[in-house]
Amino acid sequence: MRMRPTLSWTPGEDLPPGTTDLEPVADALRGGGVLVLSGAGLSTESGIPDYRGEGGSLSRHTPMTYQDFVAGAQARRRYWARSHLGWRTFGRARPNAGHRAVAAFGRHGLLAGVITQNVDGLHQAAGSEDVVELHGALDRVVCLSCGARSPRRELARRLEEANPGFEPVAAGLNPDGDADLTDEQVAGFRVVPCAVCGGILKPDVVFFGEAVPPQRVEHCRALVRAAASLLVLGSSLTVMSGLRFVRQAARDGKPVLIVNRDPTRGDQYALTRVSLPLGAALTTVADRLGIAVEQQAAAGP
Repeated sequence: MRMRPTLSWTPGEDLPPGTTDLEPVADALRGGGVLVLSGAGLSTESGIPDYRGEGGSLSRHTPMTYQDFVAGAQARRRYWARSHLGWRTFGRARPNAGHRAVAAFGRHGLLAGVITQNVDGLHQAAGSEDVVELHGALDRVVCLSCGARSPRRELARRLEEANPGFEPVAAGLNPDGDADLTDEQVAGFRVVPCAVCGGILKPDVVFFGEAVPPQRVEHCRALVRAAASLLVLGSSLTVMSGLRFVRQAARDGKPVLIVNRDPTRGDQYALTRVSLPLGAALTTVADRLGIAVEQQAAAGP
């Protein structure tokens, strides 16, 4: 069953207010067994905008849905032109202090796992292991006909060759790696087929309106069952793909802690919601636990 896309959510007046007290988060981590669920807000400090925060991309951009993508060649041309341009920036993003803090917690044995709604690969780049990519990853491509998977860098090379001189100026970048371009800017873009069978290529991500694979959902549910608590980082929990794990943890009587600047759809289930920037908040928690967070490595040439 495909999920109906949920693009917006209006906070109710009865939601508990946010706090700046990080001690409950530190206490949970001291106890260990913390399962992290991260969203787009964790990557904003890496230069990747979120959907729903202040200045979020939904104010100007409607994400591609699975139904639109498979419906016709024009929608796929628009998607791949915008995504190809966005990948040049998206692929250069580096982990920020929040990602590095999560990796440090994992190295010290405090985590039961990491589930991310993000498709940017920044948790792994920071050193986190066994990350469950709930919505897939933009650095992989899959053929809808034969199922062959290939690296995004390979597709990027083929698209460069098929579209020499494609250098439009984008109005912005979105969390799914999609750059904001006009119909006129993408009109002449050439899409390339699967190199194996000639079929339709799609990024190996879960589009809005597409279901997360059931085995991946069950794996995440098992992680929730095994965890002592759930720590949500930078997610509005608007879409059910993440909110269901918050509800599961709450039903099981496990503490849910949220660090997110704005109210979330899961606040009613949470022990606390900390309203602070993610990088600074998680670095502060690491300091309280006596854990060193690695500094950002210098960017390569």
